[in-house]
Amino acid sequence: METELKAAAMTPWSRLSWDIVELILSYLPLRSVVVAGAVCKQWRAVIADPGFAIRAASSLPRRPWFFLYGQNNVVLRKNQAFGFDPDAGEWIALPPSPSVLHVDCFAGAGGFFFATTSAARFCYAPLLRGPWRETSPLFFSRCNPLVGVFSAAGDRRHFIVVGGARFIGGLVDIEDPLAVEIYDPASNSWELCPPLPPDFRTGNSSQWLSAALLGGRFFFVFGIYSCSVAAFDLSRRAWTGVQTLRPPGVLFCFLLACNDRLILAGLCNAPDGPPCFALWAVDHTTMDFAEIAVMPRDLLSCLFDTDDDDNKFASLKCVGLDGRVYVFNEDHHKAYPACVCEISEDSSAGVAEAASGLNLSCSWRKVPPLPSPVDRFHKVIGFCSPVPVNSVLGGGVDREL
Repeated sequence: METELKAAAMTPWSRLSWDIVELILSYLPLRSVVVAGAVCKQWRAVIADPGFAIRAASSLPRRPWFFLYGQNNVVLRKNQAFGFDPDAGEWIALPPSPSVLHVDCFAGAGGFFFATTSAARFCYAPLLRGPWRETSPLFFSRCNPLVGVFSAAGDRRHFIVVGGARFIGGLVDIEDPLAVEIYDPASNSWELCPPLPPDFRTGNSSQWLSAALLGGRFFFVFGIYSCSVAAFDLSRRAWTGVQTLRPPGVLFCFLLACNDRLILAGLCNAPDGPPCFALWAVDHTTMDFAEIAVMPRDLLSCLFDTDDDDNKFASLKCVGLDGRVYVFNEDHHKAYPACVCEISEDSSAGVAEAASGLNLSCSWRKVPPLPSPVDRFHKVIGFCSPVPVNSVLGGGVDREL
């Protein structure tokens, strides 16, 4: 009788080996992994195992998340952060951290949040889970720089900080050195690199520039309105020559990295109607480009409250990574709505088609609305980043680097 009761108490899951359970759980979206850890002792033990995060990261390619950070310059407690998980198709509200409430600027890339505070202070933390860590002082203080993360020797993460407005006595430095610095977390030291080319002096902060890290080697900097582009070779520590990348009719645009190619996304005048939002594939070796998609007009219209304001398009921003391009409105219209374009490749296409981007197909749709309540912000920062499993399951800063 006792044997029969024990057999009846056993569930199909309890008969599975540790390895099989681990494999099944590794295919869940990140948020579901966290929930699964609270189901039973066995699942919690599997997920808490130090090797689970490594095996889960290798078993299933996870798409990068889309993050929005809203900053209120008057009431700091109204700052909010949100993350959109494309695998789960939903937003999560991220808890504000006291470490990042008093900041001059906020950014994210490569699995990390970044914040600069007064003077030359620079801080970073793994996405979704701290702790925050302050670096040694920058050579030059700056506000709203471009930030990137790349792997150096030994596969250790390094941070690159490019440009950003510099202030002296509360005033913008008109002789800004256009500094470029690289941070090594292992030694807690900054390396001063060749500065931004002088072509970017008229607008050298993230308000005027966009950036794309391609292949872990080239950090491209692009003028949103000037359409000037240059690349910093991370291995040689040198800039390429400045070129102009401006499709016909473009009003403003953003440069993004899509797997092993560059994507240009921006607003341009249409010959048969109001402006449209288009995407171009860019050959990073020649800077040749080809149009690959145009956002449907109904989706573009859903980003605004009215069709009457000719200046409404100025609040459009765009970020993207690894085949996903997000377009959002940084004004409070409809609580910061967004659309996404998913870019996929036809593996059967020929070499010529692949080089020109003609092997790419694009699919547009709305992003679900932000979870309520959503406050009104003075500034909205958006970025895309992969979310390492360690960021969700724990492990701290050192395991991420």
